[in-house]
Amino acid sequence: MTAPLVELRGVEKRFGGVYAVTGVGLALYAGEVVGVLGHNGAGKSTLMKVLSGALPLDAGEIRIDGRPVSIQSPRDARRHGIETLYQTLALAENLGAAANLFLGREIVTRLGTLDDHAMERAALEVIRRLSPHFDDVRTPVQNLSGGQRQMVAIARAIHFDARVLIMDEPTAALGPAESGAVGALIARLKAEGLGIFLVSHDLHDVFEISDRVAVLANGRLVGVRNTSEVTREQVLEMIIGGADSA
Repeated sequence: MTAPLVELRGVEKRFGGVYAVTGVGLALYAGEVVGVLGHNGAGKSTLMKVLSGALPLDAGEIRIDGRPVSIQSPRDARRHGIETLYQTLALAENLGAAANLFLGREIVTRLGTLDDHAMERAALEVIRRLSPHFDDVRTPVQNLSGGQRQMVAIARAIHFDARVLIMDEPTAALGPAESGAVGALIARLKAEGLGIFLVSHDLHDVFEISDRVAVLANGRLVGVRNTSEVTREQVLEMIIGGADSA
Protein backbone atom coordinates (compact mmCIF):
# COMPACT_ATOMS: atom_id res chain seq x y z
CA MET A 1 0.00 0.00 0.00
CA THR A 2 1.21 3.51 -0.81
CA ALA A 3 2.67 5.32 2.19
CA PRO A 4 0.78 8.38 3.45
CA LEU A 5 2.04 11.80 2.44
CA VAL A 6 2.25 12.55 6.14
CA GLU A 7 1.63 10.44 9.21
CA LEU A 8 1.48 11.43 12.88
CA ARG A 9 2.28 8.65 15.33
CA GLY A 10 1.63 8.94 19.06
CA VAL A 11 2.04 12.71 19.01
CA GLU A 12 2.05 14.49 22.37
CA LYS A 13 2.27 18.17 23.22
CA ARG A 14 2.40 19.47 26.79
CA PHE A 15 2.20 22.95 28.26
CA GLY A 16 3.66 22.55 31.69
CA GLY A 17 1.81 19.64 33.24
CA VAL A 18 -1.18 19.95 30.92
CA TYR A 19 -1.45 17.63 27.92
CA ALA A 20 -2.91 19.61 25.00
CA VAL A 21 -2.45 16.60 22.68
CA THR A 22 -1.72 13.06 23.78
CA GLY A 23 -1.16 9.87 21.81
CA VAL A 24 -2.66 11.10 18.54
CA GLY A 25 -2.10 9.12 15.37
CA LEU A 26 -3.41 10.41 12.04
CA ALA A 27 -2.49 9.89 8.38
CA LEU A 28 -3.11 11.91 5.22
CA TYR A 29 -2.86 10.49 1.69
CA ALA A 30 -2.29 12.15 -1.67
CA GLY A 31 -5.45 13.59 -3.19
CA GLU A 32 -7.33 13.42 0.12
CA VAL A 33 -9.01 15.96 2.38
CA VAL A 34 -9.24 15.10 6.08
CA GLY A 35 -11.50 17.31 8.17
CA VAL A 36 -10.13 17.89 11.68
CA LEU A 37 -12.99 18.59 14.08
CA GLY A 38 -13.55 19.27 17.77
CA HIS A 39 -14.65 21.86 20.30
CA ASN A 40 -12.41 24.79 21.20
CA GLY A 41 -9.62 23.32 23.32
CA ALA A 42 -10.00 19.86 21.80
CA GLY A 43 -6.40 19.91 20.55
CA LYS A 44 -6.94 20.23 16.82
CA SER A 45 -5.15 23.57 16.42
CA THR A 46 -2.27 22.41 18.64
CA LEU A 47 -1.91 19.23 16.59
CA MET A 48 -1.74 21.20 13.35
CA LYS A 49 0.75 23.66 14.88
CA VAL A 50 3.01 20.72 15.71
CA LEU A 51 2.81 19.51 12.11
CA SER A 52 3.42 23.03 10.75
CA GLY A 53 6.49 23.50 12.94
CA ALA A 54 4.96 26.30 15.00
CA LEU A 55 5.21 24.09 18.12
CA PRO A 56 7.78 21.34 18.79
CA LEU A 57 6.33 17.94 19.70
CA ASP A 58 7.17 16.49 23.10
CA ALA A 59 6.74 12.84 22.14
CA GLY A 60 5.77 10.78 19.12
CA GLU A 61 6.83 10.88 15.51
CA ILE A 62 6.09 12.60 12.22
CA ARG A 63 6.64 10.66 9.00
CA ILE A 64 6.75 11.97 5.44
CA ASP A 65 6.36 9.36 2.68
CA GLY A 66 6.91 6.69 5.33
CA ARG A 67 10.18 8.15 6.66
CA PRO A 68 10.62 9.78 10.09
CA VAL A 69 11.44 13.49 9.90
CA SER A 70 12.27 16.25 12.36
CA ILE A 71 10.05 19.34 12.17
CA GLN A 72 11.26 21.98 14.61
CA SER A 73 10.20 25.12 12.75
CA PRO A 74 7.92 26.33 9.94
CA ARG A 75 11.00 26.33 7.71
CA ASP A 76 11.44 22.60 8.36
CA ALA A 77 7.79 22.03 7.52
CA ARG A 78 8.05 23.95 4.24
CA ARG A 79 11.18 22.00 3.33
CA HIS A 80 9.06 18.85 3.59
CA GLY A 81 6.29 20.35 1.45
CA ILE A 82 3.94 21.34 4.29
CA GLU A 83 2.30 24.77 4.06
CA THR A 84 -0.26 26.35 6.39
CA LEU A 85 -3.05 28.71 5.36
CA TYR A 86 -4.26 30.49 8.47
CA GLN A 87 -7.67 32.11 8.72
CA THR A 88 -6.02 35.55 8.53
CA LEU A 89 -4.24 34.44 5.29
CA ALA A 90 -1.13 36.51 6.23
CA LEU A 91 -1.36 38.64 3.08
CA ALA A 92 0.14 42.11 2.70
CA GLU A 93 -3.04 44.12 2.05
CA ASN A 94 -1.35 46.91 0.08
CA LEU A 95 0.40 44.57 -2.35
CA GLY A 96 -0.92 42.73 -5.37
CA ALA A 97 -1.15 38.99 -5.93
CA ALA A 98 2.29 38.71 -7.54
CA ALA A 99 4.05 40.66 -4.78
CA ASN A 100 2.29 38.56 -2.13
CA LEU A 101 3.19 35.34 -3.90
CA PHE A 102 6.90 36.15 -3.73
CA LEU A 103 6.95 38.13 -0.47
CA GLY A 104 10.25 37.27 1.22
CA ARG A 105 11.25 35.08 -1.75
CA GLU A 106 11.44 37.71 -4.50
CA ILE A 107 12.94 37.07 -7.93
CA VAL A 108 15.78 39.48 -8.70
CA THR A 109 17.67 40.36 -11.86
CA ARG A 110 21.40 39.94 -12.34
CA LEU A 111 21.75 43.53 -11.15
CA GLY A 112 20.00 42.74 -7.87
CA THR A 113 16.79 44.65 -8.67
CA LEU A 114 13.30 43.14 -8.39
CA ASP A 115 12.25 41.31 -11.54
CA ASP A 116 8.59 42.36 -11.51
CA HIS A 117 7.86 40.90 -14.96
CA ALA A 118 9.18 37.47 -13.99
CA MET A 119 7.17 37.48 -10.75
CA GLU A 120 3.98 38.59 -12.49
CA ARG A 121 4.41 35.97 -15.20
CA ALA A 122 4.98 33.20 -12.65
CA ALA A 123 2.07 34.43 -10.50
CA LEU A 124 -0.33 34.37 -13.44
CA GLU A 125 0.78 30.86 -14.35
CA VAL A 126 0.12 29.39 -10.93
CA ILE A 127 -3.07 31.36 -10.20
CA ARG A 128 -4.59 30.34 -13.52
CA ARG A 129 -4.18 26.71 -12.49
CA LEU A 130 -6.80 27.55 -9.86
CA SER A 131 -8.85 30.17 -11.70
CA PRO A 132 -8.36 30.38 -15.48
CA HIS A 133 -9.95 33.84 -15.73
CA PHE A 134 -7.91 35.63 -13.06
CA ASP A 135 -5.69 38.15 -14.84
CA ASP A 136 -4.94 41.03 -12.46
CA VAL A 137 -1.91 40.37 -10.27
CA ARG A 138 -1.22 44.03 -9.49
CA THR A 139 -4.42 45.13 -7.75
CA PRO A 140 -3.89 45.32 -3.95
CA VAL A 141 -5.37 42.21 -2.37
CA GLN A 142 -7.41 44.38 0.00
CA ASN A 143 -9.60 45.14 -3.04
CA LEU A 144 -10.17 41.46 -3.90
CA SER A 145 -13.08 39.31 -2.76
CA GLY A 146 -12.66 36.85 0.09
CA GLY A 147 -12.57 33.94 -2.32
CA GLN A 148 -9.94 35.62 -4.50
CA ARG A 149 -7.80 36.33 -1.44
CA GLN A 150 -7.97 32.65 -0.48
CA MET A 151 -6.89 31.80 -4.02
CA VAL A 152 -3.82 34.07 -3.74
CA ALA A 153 -2.83 32.43 -0.44
CA ILE A 154 -3.30 28.94 -1.89
CA ALA A 155 -1.35 29.88 -5.04
CA ARG A 156 1.54 31.09 -2.87
CA ALA A 157 1.65 27.71 -1.14
CA ILE A 158 1.51 25.50 -4.23
CA HIS A 159 3.97 27.62 -6.22
CA PHE A 160 6.64 26.63 -3.73
CA ASP A 161 5.87 22.91 -4.15
CA ALA A 162 3.55 22.27 -1.23
CA ARG A 163 2.33 18.68 -1.07
CA VAL A 164 0.39 19.04 2.18
CA LEU A 165 -1.86 22.00 3.01
CA ILE A 166 -3.16 22.77 6.48
CA MET A 167 -6.22 25.00 6.03
CA ASP A 168 -7.56 26.77 9.10
CA GLU A 169 -11.25 27.72 8.76
CA PRO A 170 -10.89 28.57 5.04
CA THR A 171 -14.53 29.58 4.57
CA ALA A 172 -15.02 31.53 7.81
CA ALA A 173 -16.64 34.94 7.17
CA LEU A 174 -17.26 34.05 3.49
CA GLY A 175 -20.67 34.12 1.83
CA PRO A 176 -22.19 31.02 0.19
CA ALA A 177 -20.88 31.87 -3.30
CA GLU A 178 -17.34 32.52 -2.07
CA SER A 179 -17.41 29.40 0.10
CA GLY A 180 -18.39 27.44 -2.98
CA ALA A 181 -15.48 28.95 -4.89
CA VAL A 182 -13.05 27.89 -2.15
CA GLY A 183 -14.55 24.40 -2.26
CA ALA A 184 -13.91 24.31 -6.01
CA LEU A 185 -10.29 25.36 -5.42
CA ILE A 186 -9.85 22.54 -2.93
CA ALA A 187 -11.29 20.07 -5.44
CA ARG A 188 -8.68 21.20 -8.00
CA LEU A 189 -5.89 20.74 -5.47
CA LYS A 190 -7.15 17.23 -4.67
CA ALA A 191 -7.10 16.41 -8.38
CA GLU A 192 -3.45 17.50 -8.50
CA GLY A 193 -2.61 15.04 -5.71
CA LEU A 194 -2.22 17.41 -2.77
CA GLY A 195 -3.26 16.27 0.69
CA ILE A 196 -5.26 18.70 2.81
CA PHE A 197 -5.97 18.90 6.53
CA LEU A 198 -9.11 21.04 6.89
CA VAL A 199 -9.59 22.49 10.38
CA SER A 200 -13.16 23.73 10.70
CA HIS A 201 -16.16 24.16 12.95
CA ASP A 202 -18.53 24.06 9.97
CA LEU A 203 -19.91 20.54 9.55
CA HIS A 204 -21.59 21.50 6.28
CA ASP A 205 -18.27 22.51 4.70
CA VAL A 206 -16.51 19.46 6.09
CA PHE A 207 -19.08 17.07 4.64
CA GLU A 208 -19.04 18.86 1.29
CA ILE A 209 -15.25 18.80 0.96
CA SER A 210 -13.69 16.07 3.12
CA ASP A 211 -13.05 12.41 2.36
CA ARG A 212 -12.54 11.54 6.03
CA VAL A 213 -13.20 13.25 9.34
CA ALA A 214 -11.00 13.08 12.42
CA VAL A 215 -12.58 14.12 15.71
CA LEU A 216 -10.54 15.23 18.73
CA ALA A 217 -11.69 15.82 22.29
CA ASN A 218 -9.62 16.74 25.36
CA GLY A 219 -6.42 16.31 23.38
CA ARG A 220 -7.19 12.75 22.28
CA LEU A 221 -8.30 11.32 18.96
CA VAL A 222 -11.90 10.18 19.33
CA GLY A 223 -12.06 8.52 15.93
CA VAL A 224 -11.56 8.76 12.18
CA ARG A 225 -14.46 7.98 9.87
CA ASN A 226 -15.06 8.01 6.12
CA THR A 227 -17.36 10.96 5.40
CA SER A 228 -19.49 8.81 3.10
CA GLU A 229 -20.11 6.29 5.89
CA VAL A 230 -21.12 8.58 8.72
CA THR A 231 -23.87 11.15 9.29
CA ARG A 232 -23.48 14.67 10.57
CA GLU A 233 -25.46 13.68 13.64
CA GLN A 234 -23.03 10.87 14.41
CA VAL A 235 -20.04 13.19 14.03
CA LEU A 236 -21.73 15.76 16.26
CA GLU A 237 -22.24 13.05 18.89
CA MET A 238 -18.51 12.24 18.68
CA ILE A 239 -17.63 15.90 19.18
CA ILE A 240 -19.99 16.41 22.10
CA GLY A 241 -19.65 13.02 23.78
CA GLY A 242 -15.94 12.50 23.17
CA ALA A 243 -16.47 8.88 22.10
CA ASP A 244 -16.91 6.99 18.84
CA SER A 245 -20.14 4.99 18.82
CA ALA A 246 -19.06 2.87 15.82
